[in-house]
Amino acid sequence: MDTRKRPGLSIRETALFAMLGALMFCSKILMEVLPNIHLLGMFTMVYTIVFRKKALIPIYLYVVMNGLYAGFSAWWVPYLYIWTILWGVTMLLPRGMSKKAACVVYPAVCALHGFLYGILYSPAQALMFGLDFRQMLAWIAAGLPFDVLHGLGNLATGLLVLPLAELLKRLSRMAGQ
Repeated sequence: MDTRKRPGLSIRETALFAMLGALMFCSKILMEVLPNIHLLGMFTMVYTIVFRKKALIPIYLYVVMNGLYAGFSAWWVPYLYIWTILWGVTMLLPRGMSKKAACVVYPAVCALHGFLYGILYSPAQALMFGLDFRQMLAWIAAGLPFDVLHGLGNLATGLLVLPLAELLKRLSRMAGQ
């Protein structure tokens, strides 16, 4: 029997990533009653820690589902890159980080993404709506209270990154991933 690994995703990975993307989407919908408080940053980091490059699959499934649900409008365009920034920063973190360091670094990175969300979002807004630099800064300033909420929410949910990543790694090993 041929035991070489085939390129592409296995059926198990396809199903798993579809469910993880759907989990991101459902969690976002369920938490929309709270302004800028959600689990997306936490899920992005957990998936990246566990699945590395393949984490982009559930992340972009979420992005597409969100567009299908709420409409592919101007608000959606920054979603094409904003979660990839958090994915990229998480990819740059050392893989062998101690648990002591990880339980500080993961929530800090997650929180930082939330605090900087408006700044990361603003270049697309400026380009789409023809804002000059001053107008873009005003747009960022107007959203600061929401970015503070976003950052604090991400700090709280970021505390779940390490335990959930460890759980997902263990479950993946048990499933033979």
